Amino acid sequence: MKTIKAAIIEDEIPAARMLTSMISSLRPSWEVTTIAGSVEESIDWFKENEQPDILFLDIHLSDGNSFSFLDEVRLKSMLIFTTSYDEYALQAFKVNSIDYLLKPISKDQLSESIIKFEKLSVTSSFEDSKAEMLEMIQSIAQPSKKYRTRFLINTAISSISLLVKDIAFFYSEHKVCFAVTYAGKDYPLNTSLDKLADELDPDSFFRANRQIIVCINAITKIEPYFHNKIKVSTKPPFKESITVSKERAGSFKRWLNF
Repeated sequence: MKTIKAAIIEDEIPAARMLTSMISSLRPSWEVTTIAGSVEESIDWFKENEQPDILFLDIHLSDGNSFSFLDEVRLKSMLIFTTSYDEYALQAFKVNSIDYLLKPISKDQLSESIIKFEKLSVTSSFEDSKAEMLEMIQSIAQPSKKYRTRFLINTAISSISLLVKDIAFFYSEHKVCFAVTYAGKDYPLNTSLDKLADELDPDSFFRANRQIIVCINAITKIEPYFHNKIKVSTKPPFKESITVSKERAGSFKRWLNF
């Protein structure tokens, strides 16, 4: 009998350990691999390893949304999402041959998902409808989400409201996050790039790398760079070169051309 290979992509280490333990308890014969919970590291792992039979994928990863990972990887694995989204909004998953695990994950819930996987693995229905299901899932996972429109900036003598539409890019330096306006002025923010990646409209902002999130309206030019990276020029210019990794280059070009 074939040994089932399972993989978990989860950015919270305790959650990953708990899920691994429960899977091993329910299916001791399975091989379970935990992959670092970031988009870039997950893409790298899938490029270097044989795809698992089943993938447990967290919707929110440490450096972005799991759909960025799905954009880059031609996924052959059966897919079960793990998520903290409201259960009622996700009921549509249940009628479309793919499952989700609502955090905190219970053993009974996991057992049901595994049984569903085992039934589907002997049919072709999953592969036939996977693309349609992923599109449906993405629309459910981000239902008319409201994105951040302003920041309250505290100064020594007053507070000002900084509008997101006036921001060219965000960057992180020495663990401090800054917003840079089109006028070239820097404002420190009491947040992180990881949080901003989830709060900003993805149609307007793209996380180029771990240090910077750039607005599409600030980009003036892109050009090839070393090792299949992309160099990005902005107005106002950033004090360092802005590069997009080769793993994110495809997503970046599609974002620009949408």
